Amino acid sequence: MPLQNRVMPTGEIVADPARGLFTGNRGILHRRDKTLGAARWQHPHWVTCTLDHPRGIYHGPMPDRRWTALFFLDEAVALAAGHRPCGYCRPEAYRAWKAAFGPGYDRLAVDRALHTARVTPARVQVRHDAAIEGLPDGAFVLSGGAAHLVWGPRLLPFQPDGYGPAKPRPRGQVTVLTPRPTIGILRAGYRPVLHPSAPV
Repeated sequence: MPLQNRVMPTGEIVADPARGLFTGNRGILHRRDKTLGAARWQHPHWVTCTLDHPRGIYHGPMPDRRWTALFFLDEAVALAAGHRPCGYCRPEAYRAWKAAFGPGYDRLAVDRALHTARVTPARVQVRHDAAIEGLPDGAFVLSGGAAHLVWGPRLLPFQPDGYGPAKPRPRGQVTVLTPRPTIGILRAGYRPVLHPSAPV
């Protein structure tokens, strides 16, 4: 039985056996029986980490009194859910993230702003509307009620185990899942790591 630790681009944390490329940290979210409690975060510093610890440390996905490992299909999904690169285990990605943000980057201030832009206190994902023509590669949107990745002239339908066959990018207004601050960073050139199933 898979644990409830797989994060969707729509913000839900579900139980799914499919494997992903990244893990992430929001603090301790699980109980001793390895089920999630009511909390979906314990701090605003939501990071996206490598599956392997740089020093070879492995504590398991839901150890007692240690952080809850969350998992993502790829980095674009993690960004849509409101995470950013970890500066410890992904220093190159973090430097690229900061460079895309521009001068005056302040990690604490950015994390607080990102937290406000990604989720409400009632644990509801913050979404916004935008013209799909102006969205950068790596953004997630809703199309036909389902999550899709924007990449070039195409939309890639999200599935827990990979992306489905590409569709042409439509025109007009769409609901955007990726937080506004992250859209700005993607627009400035940050390139998320995608799952091999993405035809890019």
